[in-house]
Amino acid sequence: MQEPTSRDAGGGYFRTKTVEESIQDTEEPEHQLRRSLSAFDLMVFGVGVIIGTGIFVLTGSVAKENAGPATALAFVAAGVVCALAALCYAEFASTVPVAGSAYTFSYASLGELPAWIIGWDLVLEFALGTAVVAVGWSGYVRSLLDNAGAQLPDALSGPDAAEGFGFDLLAFLLVLLLTAILVVGVKLSARLTALVVAIKVTVVLIVIIAGAFFINGDNYDPFIPEASGTLAGSGLDAPLVQLMFGYEPTTFGWQGIFTAASVVFFAFIGFDVVATTAEETRNPQRDMPRGILGSLLICTVLYVAVSIVVTGMQKYTELSVEAPLADAFKATGHPWYAGAISFGAAVGLTTVCMILLLGQTRVFFAMSRDGLLPRFFSKTHPHFGTPYRPTILLGCVIAVIAGFTSISELATLVNIGTLFAFVIVAIGVIILRRTRPELPRAFRTPWVPVLPILSVCASLWLMLNLPAETWVRFGGWMIVGIIVYFLYGRSHSRMSTPTRR
Repeated sequence: MQEPTSRDAGGGYFRTKTVEESIQDTEEPEHQLRRSLSAFDLMVFGVGVIIGTGIFVLTGSVAKENAGPATALAFVAAGVVCALAALCYAEFASTVPVAGSAYTFSYASLGELPAWIIGWDLVLEFALGTAVVAVGWSGYVRSLLDNAGAQLPDALSGPDAAEGFGFDLLAFLLVLLLTAILVVGVKLSARLTALVVAIKVTVVLIVIIAGAFFINGDNYDPFIPEASGTLAGSGLDAPLVQLMFGYEPTTFGWQGIFTAASVVFFAFIGFDVVATTAEETRNPQRDMPRGILGSLLICTVLYVAVSIVVTGMQKYTELSVEAPLADAFKATGHPWYAGAISFGAAVGLTTVCMILLLGQTRVFFAMSRDGLLPRFFSKTHPHFGTPYRPTILLGCVIAVIAGFTSISELATLVNIGTLFAFVIVAIGVIILRRTRPELPRAFRTPWVPVLPILSVCASLWLMLNLPAETWVRFGGWMIVGIIVYFLYGRSHSRMSTPTRR
């Protein structure tokens, strides 16, 4: 049988890079990543990046403002949306075990321009995600230092804390430290992540087990509070679905649960990062599906359990928005647990930051190896076998962003970027099934095309619930990306000549 070749269409904009070509590129000595990760490592990465501020903060805000005790159902709904996407990711990651995640998958199914767009999107998603988490980690650490009687000057506590010049020294140093760890090796990163994840999961289990003894059944009544109003916004602050169709999301009631699901979706962001390490996995055909689906299942169970416990400990109308878990224990007369929760949050955010940075460098590396970004960045370290050049570059850039910028308003861009990737991957599964049905697939997404179509619809619905302002910013970033592609990427692409120089 003749070996499949690249398909060219649309003047080269939709030329695809075959799975065989992608795998062949991973065998070039200077551009080869070291395979050292197991299914357990992948699952640890997944749990490490998913469990972050979401479980410690969002539980209280959505329970108080959107869903009441039914917040547990909101976590289930958001988990189902992610599970639909995860099944699509699992098929691609086991079939195309190459760094780059959704970017690489798109190149094999949709073509070069769509692949560039999703790669550009992922670079933004992971960069902002890393910086946002680093700033959040800095806040937790400063809080712990204050409790211990130590305090950083306002000028070194970030722009929000200072009246004039403000630099977040802790966030800056954290990103640089994690950059150094990622340069040394992904296996070291996995070991450090395993240690931190063990601490983080222990804290979560303490919350669940200890909190179960302080549950008051009356706090669950009513489990689904009656709908009591709308969350109508105005102008660009309004959800896009409201501006387009006049639909106004409600607070509480059944609609409140789905409104809450679009909010708590933030808590699940990151499981797709696991797919970026496919090329560094010893047995990707077997281990990628286990790592992706296993980590998502573990985190969904923990999220649901925590939300049930915290809404049972304290009436949802009285929950704190800033620190619901810690304050719920304070309300029951157990402040010691509050300190343990703050410590767990601070420690746990280090892994979230590191794994998001790891994901971004792998996408950047894959785009560079394909020539869409300068090939200079696709050389791996001769000793560590890591993509050290993009890691150092991106780590330094993100460290500066985290140090100088207050980026809370840009956090929703992380959400829309993730959902956009979900849509592209689901569509890609359908297309690759039709164009390359003979490909060996260690894991097959069930009920194709029905399940991928459901994934697309669910992700689009959550995207429509995001503010119109987020769509404007996202569109602006995409326009910049398209300009870069036409000025550099298209002419330098390795697919632009038959020899693939």
